[in-house]
Order: sequence, then structure tokens, then C-alpha cells
Amino acid sequence: MSQNDQHQAAAVEAEAAGKGGLSQSELDELVASSDTGGRSATGSVGVFLALTALAWSLFQLWIASPLPFVFGWGVFNDTEARSIHLAFAIFLGIAAFPAARTKVQLGLGIIVPVVLAYLFMVAAKDGTPTWWIPLVAIVIVACVVLGSPKDRIPLWEWALALVGAAAALYLFVYYREISSRVGAPNMQDTVVFVIGIMILLEATRRALGPALMIVASVFLVYNVLGPMMPDIIAHKGNSLSEIVNHQWITTEGVFGIALGVSTSFVFLFVLFGALLDKAGAGNYFIQVAFSMMGHMKGGPAKAAVVSSAMTGLISGSSIANVVTTGTFTIPLMKKVGFSSEKAGAVEVASSVNGQIMPPVMGAAAFLMVEYVGIPYFDVVKHAFLPAVISYIALVYIVHLEALKAGMVGLERPYTPKPIVQRLLVSAFIIACICALSFAVYYGMGWLRPAFPNSAGYIIFALLTAVYAGLLYIGSKEEPLVLDDPNEPVTRLPLPGPTVRSGLHFILPIVVLVWALMVDRLSPGLSAFWATTYMIFILVTQRPLMAIFRGESQFANDVVAGVRDLIDGLVVGARNMIGIGIATATAGIIVGVVSQTGVGSALADVVEVLSGGNILAILFLTAILSLILGMGLPTTANYIVVSALLAPVIVTLGQQNGLIVPLIAVHLFVFYFGIMADVTPPVGLASFAAAAVSGGDPIKTGVVAFFYSLRTAALPFLFIFNTELLLIDVTMVQGIFVFIVATFAMLLFAAATQGWFLARNRFYETIALLLIAFTLFRPGFWMDMVFPPYTEEAPAEIVQAAADTPLGEDLRLRVAGINDLGDPIEFVALLPINEGTTGEERLEAAGVITRVEGDQMFIDDVLYNSAAQSAGLDWDQEVLRVLKPVATPSKYWMFIPALLLLALVVVMQRGRNARAARKAAVV
Repeated sequence: MSQNDQHQAAAVEAEAAGKGGLSQSELDELVASSDTGGRSATGSVGVFLALTALAWSLFQLWIASPLPFVFGWGVFNDTEARSIHLAFAIFLGIAAFPAARTKVQLGLGIIVPVVLAYLFMVAAKDGTPTWWIPLVAIVIVACVVLGSPKDRIPLWEWALALVGAAAALYLFVYYREISSRVGAPNMQDTVVFVIGIMILLEATRRALGPALMIVASVFLVYNVLGPMMPDIIAHKGNSLSEIVNHQWITTEGVFGIALGVSTSFVFLFVLFGALLDKAGAGNYFIQVAFSMMGHMKGGPAKAAVVSSAMTGLISGSSIANVVTTGTFTIPLMKKVGFSSEKAGAVEVASSVNGQIMPPVMGAAAFLMVEYVGIPYFDVVKHAFLPAVISYIALVYIVHLEALKAGMVGLERPYTPKPIVQRLLVSAFIIACICALSFAVYYGMGWLRPAFPNSAGYIIFALLTAVYAGLLYIGSKEEPLVLDDPNEPVTRLPLPGPTVRSGLHFILPIVVLVWALMVDRLSPGLSAFWATTYMIFILVTQRPLMAIFRGESQFANDVVAGVRDLIDGLVVGARNMIGIGIATATAGIIVGVVSQTGVGSALADVVEVLSGGNILAILFLTAILSLILGMGLPTTANYIVVSALLAPVIVTLGQQNGLIVPLIAVHLFVFYFGIMADVTPPVGLASFAAAAVSGGDPIKTGVVAFFYSLRTAALPFLFIFNTELLLIDVTMVQGIFVFIVATFAMLLFAAATQGWFLARNRFYETIALLLIAFTLFRPGFWMDMVFPPYTEEAPAEIVQAAADTPLGEDLRLRVAGINDLGDPIEFVALLPINEGTTGEERLEAAGVITRVEGDQMFIDDVLYNSAAQSAGLDWDQEVLRVLKPVATPSKYWMFIPALLLLALVVVMQRGRNARAARKAAVV
């Protein structure tokens, strides 16, 4: 997201508006300034920064590999690895990003250290000397005021970067000493914390803009000044030693889960993408998408959507995705009739969605693994359908825009075969792929037990043979060269030769998906093996391709391959600067939340604001995500909002009778987090697209936001219909849900775009929205007609359990106290899975009840039982018992929805027919 502030974006806007688009070198500078560092130091300084980035990548590969354990050297525990990871990020964050000299940047760079110095002096309640704290703030302010040029690094910047890195390395160097005094930090710990936290926030300001720096500083203020806050969020306040202990010398704050995920998982995935792009996969995906879809109505825009989805695999940055694919797609979209703003908006909407597209999702997806406590495979499984549906809907939106404008596609370089023949060929290809997949799956299942000690070598040999074969096939085609989009386009590339020229790029992705989905390896280990194979490809593809083409200059080709590898390792590390700093700074916020208990207080605030209505809570969460998204990168946005509001949604949902799975809530936050790159007025992806198109950045962002409404609607839908996340569904049910949900989302897109078969009348738009909602949530209407539960008196709980069909849930509304001793009411789902009588079924579920007069209480709950998992506990009062009853299938509601759709179709086709007759008469 915005890894520059709004002023830098405004500069881009001004330049774009004045020139009608930026040159390639200027676009490269935009990506560099927002993603990889704005300083263009050359000579020995540039080499040193590149070597530092290279060392970071090699370190990350080392700790992810089995080699430290093989050699018994260089083994780091999680805390030590995080310390080194953050040291690299801070050093490069200060060295690669110059201190901006805008008034806003300069002012914040001065104010924040001064405020923090005062804050830490106030917090020093135990007699800790504080005279040195203002000196630290003065030194940092001086470095900011002195500033720094973009073409070199002054001496004071070197000092700031080195001191910041040393503060981060403190946990690594003094790990054993610190572990013996956790909870009682000494003066040395305090000094390192003050210096480290101030330099970390300065690096955040440079690399990510002012927003995250401000949010983290506000939380630190809240940490100290708790007693001065409004009663509903007040707390006792924490002393400086408590903050030091929590934020710096333990893994509760800066060095917490978020930084751990960045260290263990995210870096390797970003590195994998950088290497894949360096090998030429980005250009390959763009060319394939255009060869396949360029001939359709609005073809370049549809190709932009598909190529951006594929490029999302190899780029963790929506801005880089926009610029990489947009320099080619946006001019072509404009040629076929899209306005500058719409062309840019299509590219923004498709590029940003790359972060939600499995199997390689954004950095926030890896944080979900830790926060939700489920394997990455499950995160991918749950996120798959919404992501695919969202992309299909975007292609349809592009199609509707093309219909509105009467666009045509680009000229095909071949005569298309009859539709039946194309379908048969497609079916044959799909069948071959399925057969090959089954053969590989079962072949691997046989190979590993048959050759337990050498299976890995055999698999590598077979994979390399396939790689050599695909390279040989690709060598028979002309090398792919990205055409100049500003030149007239006379014909599209041929699909067959284009696809064949780069099939070997699919292999490392196959390795990654196989490791994640089939072997169920950890995300870090999966990315390591995929990256290792990608390194092998980078080094060998040039010499092998040259040999196959008879153009071999072996030594030169090998040197060029090694140079590509080094460049990829450097780019991968520089792409990680912002993510590494963002996860560390977001850790400050998470640490404050856990130390102060503000999450529980916030639950009360949200409940008051929402009136306990779960839909209102979701809207508040979405709005907060969008507001934070105006300045925070997606990863930091997700960390902040999930830490603050995800538990609130789950708790209040349960209190209001809606049992929301935790993964659904986290995906809800994640989806609105990615809107950060779109949301005007600060979404830099929109500014980057406008820089390419020459359009107005704000208008581009607004149009992109409306194109992204389908992405904003999906989270609300899967909160209430978890089938969309493939939760508790069979494969057949999953296919059915996918088909119905896709159809519903297309109708939603048609409604929001104001065009279906013809331009919508207002009542047709309302009808389409109603139909789409019914297809997504047929149970909403059916529950009104036939309530799924009947209420029984609490004293009848035994009979209700006896009447509940096995495999169903008995819903109990109970009153008790929460962990803080406050009274609470919530709904518990008690599974009824075995037993014949009501008593036996309740006992099997782990519940023992007692009656006192006309009241029913939970007398005891068996350990590790279904009742305990549902949140039941002893001495809770049962207020209501809701027994499931047989109801008609909710899918009967599809009939009136489809009849209403048929009416809309008849009306719009009638208008089209009348318009055609009138045109013919004229």
C-alpha cells in the first residue's frame, strides 16, 4: 500500500496530469520510491546497499534450510532470527529511504521523537534516570532536520542506520543475559529500547509514510496515560520498565508474532516472487493473457485482469503489479475505447486483488496462520472461492463496460476453429492434465515408500528432466518480447507458441503448490524448496536455452544467469524492507493491546455504538479498516484491526446468536485491508495507475473503488453464509456453492454497473440486487417463513435433547460471567451426536444440569468435551433452549428468485429488440 505519503502521491498526480503518463524510467522510480527504497545511490555506496540486501536474502535462505542442522552451525532460535531480520530491515529502511523534506514529513519527524521522549520520562516511575532520553530525541530530530539527498547517504544517516540495527540486534547479542532477567529490565535494556523504538518509528515514517508511525505513537501514549483516558477505555497505566519488558526484550511487542511471520514465511514468498519475475515469468503471464483474451470485447482489459491475477503470484506489491502489467495493458485498454480513468481503475482493481488470490496470498495470510491457529492449507482452502469469484466478476464488469461502449477486440492472427472443436480440444487438454495429476499423485505415493532414502533425489531428477523437456519445447519458439504499447497494435501473439515458450515457469509454482497442498509442509519450508528450485532455474535457463537454440556461449550464459540470480536476491530483500518494518511497528500496537486489555474495553465501545447488532459491528469494522487503509499498508492494517476487532466480532456475534468462525472474521478484516491500496484519497495503486494512464488519480481511485464493490460485498456474505469459505461442505456441495455464488456475484456486478442485457432501469437494479442476495443467502428468507428452531422452556432441556436429531445442534442461550468477572449472555451450540435418551445425549455432550425452582443451571461440564468447546461452564444459567425442527430446503427460495430474473431478462430483451427495430427503420 502507501509506502509513501500523500504528498509524494500528489507529486505523481501532478506529473501524470501534466504529461499524460510517465516514462518507463519515471515509473521505475515510482516503484522504487514506494516499494524498494527511494535512494538511488551509485558507486561503492550502491554496491554496499546491494550487498547488504543480498546478505539478508542469503541469511533468510540459510535459516529456512536444513543446512544449519546438518552442519551444527548457524542455528538460530525464533527470537534471534527475528532480531537479525529486523536489524536488516531497519538498516535498509534508513539507508534506502531518504528523509523526506515535505512539511508534513518533517513536522512528524520532529514531533514524534519529542512526544515519545516526554512520554518515557513521565513513565519512569521507579526512579530510573531520564536525563539522557531528551538527548536521544534531539539526535534523531537533528538527523531529520538535516535531511538527506537521494543520490548519496550522509554520515549522520549511516550512524542512524547502524545504531538502529544495533538496537534490533540487542536481543541476539544478549539473548542469554536477557532471558535470565525477563520481567526486570535493567538500565541497559531501557536505553536500547528508547533508542530502538524511536529509530524504528523513524524508519516507518520513511518507508511507509506517516500514518503507521502516528497510529503506533498514539498507542504508546495510551499505554502510559491510561488513567487519563475516558472511563470506558481507562487503565492503570504502565511504567517505563513494564513497557520495555513487554515491547522490546520479550516477544509480546515489536518482536512478536507479526515479525516472526515476516521472518519465517513472508520473506521467502516475496523472494520467490522476485526470482520468478527476474526469470521472465511476469512478461510470460502478460503475453499469455493477451494471446488468449485480446480478441474479445474489451479484450485488453480482460487480459489485464487475468495477467494481474497471475502476476499476483510473483509480486507482493499491488503498486509494482500495477506498473508491471499496467505499462502494457493500460495503453491498449485506452486504444479499444476505455477512458484513462477506467483503464487505470481496471488495472488497480485486478492488481490489488492479487493479494487475495491463493495459493500465494499477501503477507497478512501468513499472519492468519498464527493468529487463527490453523494450517496455511486451510487458509488457502477457505479463501479460494471468494478470490476466484471476485476475479470472475471483475472480468464480467469489464465485459459490461465493453458492451456499454460498443467496443471490439483486437484482431486475431488466426482463423478460429469451430466452437465445438474448441470445446473438444479444451476438454481433451483438461482430461490430460487431470490424468497427469493423478499419475503424479499416485506415483509419488508409490515412490516414497519404495525408495525411502533416495526418493528426494529421484524426484529432483524427474523434475529436472521435465524442466529440460519444457525448455526444449520453448526453445523452438521465438523469445517473448513485450511489445511497445504506444505503437499501433496490428495483431495479437499466437496462443500456442506463446504458451509453449514459457511452460517451464509453471514448475516452481507446481513445486510450491505441491509442498503446501499435498505434502502439507509448513509455508516457510514450502517456500524454501520452491525458491531453491527457482534458483536452479535462474542459473540454468539461459545456458540450456542457448544450447537448444544452437547459440551457446556457455561461460557468458552462466555468468548472465548468476547475475540474474544476484539481482533477484537483491530485489527480493529490498521488496521486504517495508513489510519487515510494518510488522515490527504493528507489533507495538499488538503489544499495547495485550498489555492494557483495551480489547475488552473496545468490545464495550463497539457494543454501545452498534447496539449489539452484528451487522452494525461489521460495518464499523469495515469503516475502521478503510480509514486506517488511507495510510497503513495492508499487512499493518490487518494486524491492527484483527487485534482490536476480530475477537469483538466473534464475542458479540455469539452473544447475538450468530456463531462466526474465527477464520471468517479474519478474512473479513483481510479483505477490507486490501481496499487500502484503492481507497481515495491516498491509495497509491490508483496514483500509480494514473501515472501510467495520464488520468485523474482521484477519479481513477473512485472508479476502482466501485469496481471493487464486489470484493467489499463478499466478506459480508461469507460471514453469514460460511459455505462460501468451504466450511463443513462436501466436494459436491462446494461445486454447487461455487456455481451459484459466481452467478449471484455476476448479477450483483450487473446491478452495481447499471447494465445487464441492456441499461438497467432503477427497479431492475433493485431486482438484480434482491436476486443476488437470495442466491447468496436463501436461508434468510426461508427462516422467516419456516423458523429453523422452536423455543422450549429451560426446564425442558432434557426432552429437547431427546427430540434433537443426531448430528444436529441444540442452541442454548446462557448467562454467566466472562474472564473479567463481568456478567455476560451468549448462545452456545451443543452438538447432539450420540445417546438414546435426553439425559444420555446431554451427558455424551459433556453437560450435567441441575434445577433450582423454575431455573435451570449448568451444574458441571466435562473436561475437553463438546460442551466445554461451546463455551459452557459450571453455574451458568440456561435462559432459552432452541430445538432444531425440520424445515423445507432453503434452496426452494431459488425458484422465485429465478422467476424474477426471467422477468428482468424478458423486459431487457424486449427493449433491445425495440431499439434494434427502431434503428433498422432509421
